[in-house]
Amino acid sequence: MKKIKISPSILSADFSQLGKEINNLEKGGADLIHVDVMDGHFVPNLTIGPPVIKALRKYTKLPFDVHLMIKPVHKYIKDFANAGSDIITIHPEATNNLKESIFHIKELNKKVGVSLNPDTKINVIESHLSNIDLVLVMSVFPGFGGQKFIPETINKIKDLKEIKDRNNFSFDIEVDGGINFSNSKDVISAGANILVSGTTIFKENNGDIQKNIEALKSV
Repeated sequence: MKKIKISPSILSADFSQLGKEINNLEKGGADLIHVDVMDGHFVPNLTIGPPVIKALRKYTKLPFDVHLMIKPVHKYIKDFANAGSDIITIHPEATNNLKESIFHIKELNKKVGVSLNPDTKINVIESHLSNIDLVLVMSVFPGFGGQKFIPETINKIKDLKEIKDRNNFSFDIEVDGGINFSNSKDVISAGANILVSGTTIFKENNGDIQKNIEALKSV
């Protein structure tokens, strides 16, 4: 059985205690730490930048799974790499040359992620899949936490998994947006192996992080 990984989104954490929150996530069994970076331009919200990521790096040895919702993204990739990101995920719409940005991330010895918005087709990135470590399938429109899962995402995950298996590619399939106990099994069955969740992990079961992570992993 494939190993399911959970990447809790700190967008739902207490921002006044981010270091402690990240430490609690590691103790609770998180596999990665998902960091949502928003610029108020590519998406309608503002969050954190490289200095905060650098400051948080000392609180855990878990990989930082950094999702850049910023445009233009290319010129900032190095800053996020130097801040301590382990996986850097970008949107094809946010760069003038996706291939160039992918290889820039690789040059910095970081794992490459590419994100698909709900209305972005797989064929936009299909020619790059052999060079990608992770495809992040957005199951909500990026910009705000707490949105409801878009059911049509399941078909996109299935299609992506079929392409992956047919070509013997090795990229992870990560899903982000409205992931909860009722839809996590469907997402995993469709082919995802990394689930991003914020609200469910931090709020359900009176904030019992370990219990919530274990519940999301169970199929």
